[in-house]
Amino acid sequence: MIETTPFETRLWLSSPTMHGDEQQYVKKAFDTNWVSTVGENLEQLEEAVCRQVGCRYAVALASGTAALHLAVKLAGIKPKDKVFCSDLTFAATVNPVMYEKGEPVFIDSEYDTWNMDPKALKQAFLQYPDTKAVIVANLYGTPAKLTKIRELCDQHHAILIEDAAESLGAVYCGRQTGTYGTYNIISFNGNKIVTCSSGGMLLTNEEEAAGRVRKWSTQSRENAPWYQHEETGYNYRMSNIVAGIGRGQMQHLKEHIERKEEIYFRYKKGLEGLPITMNPYPQETAKPNFWLSCMLIDSSAMCRQVRSDTEALYVKESGKSCPTEILETLAKYNAEGRPIWKPMHLQPTYHHNLFITAKKEYKNIMKKDICLGIQKNNSDKISDVSSDLFARGLCLPSDIKMTKQQQETVIQIVRGCFEK
Repeated sequence: MIETTPFETRLWLSSPTMHGDEQQYVKKAFDTNWVSTVGENLEQLEEAVCRQVGCRYAVALASGTAALHLAVKLAGIKPKDKVFCSDLTFAATVNPVMYEKGEPVFIDSEYDTWNMDPKALKQAFLQYPDTKAVIVANLYGTPAKLTKIRELCDQHHAILIEDAAESLGAVYCGRQTGTYGTYNIISFNGNKIVTCSSGGMLLTNEEEAAGRVRKWSTQSRENAPWYQHEETGYNYRMSNIVAGIGRGQMQHLKEHIERKEEIYFRYKKGLEGLPITMNPYPQETAKPNFWLSCMLIDSSAMCRQVRSDTEALYVKESGKSCPTEILETLAKYNAEGRPIWKPMHLQPTYHHNLFITAKKEYKNIMKKDICLGIQKNNSDKISDVSSDLFARGLCLPSDIKMTKQQQETVIQIVRGCFEK
């Protein structure tokens, strides 16, 4: 193992990077007393995102989850309606379907992008052709195969919702992500490539949809001299103060992406020769924003690893490693890494939901061994891609403020885990 001392200050996975512009806009909101859910910062942030992404309308909201919830409402999802969802993603992609009492159906990933597999989606439509909507997430800033997914949705008259929470600034087939769905969302959470400290945004080209979201997000107040409500509303609007942070951050999106790209390729070069690969993207069609740099251990180089729903154990083996060992070792040096998202079909709250791969469908109750996450030296025997990526993958420290020397130390720590 590398001989070094722990980092003096914690090396984060991806923490906010402030530049000073943000504080000026926040101060102006205070100075002019525009501290509620209206004001210049909100207007300017929405306009800046529209210019960046290339959409006609943007509505700033309290969170990306709020934006997804209202997108699901726009799609007309009713109780028991099936919605095809990315399986390998954060729960926020899926939970809004449950808010409307819909039924998430999870679609397996592909190795090319780690995102929703168009072949599995095609299989899903063959089995459930009347499905109303599809929610696809762009994992770790890498676009899914959005043109193929959109084509399948159009063929089956399904509404596409693009969860671009992690991919602001990424490009697919010459278009920014956040433009392929009828309704699209981005996130400004504290760890995202552009942050407002919190918040999110719904993006669309439909004026009526944008108007409905603005109304719903402010408690569905009617145009009346008193508080008149004719439908259920929500307290989902972003504040003008929070928007001031995002307004300043948007000015630095390009440099944030450049820095994240440098981190990705420094890892790729520094980890050459190890039995690992970095999170992939199709270079001929996609340009990620490189939000998080992730790695996948070759099946043949996995030491024995056992995971329950809340704990993990491993057995050290010469020349081999596993996500648990690497993450625990990074933690010893005061560096933050994380496992790949645990697939939705393995989550206890969704054990009974349908899960569809490119070859078949099954209920999770039939996959109890996978739900427990038991992995030995046989990752190739896992029958779905999402579970395999979860078993063998991890996210590396990807903070913009990380120095080259700090990243080199991380690289040496990871290399040390594979020492004979």
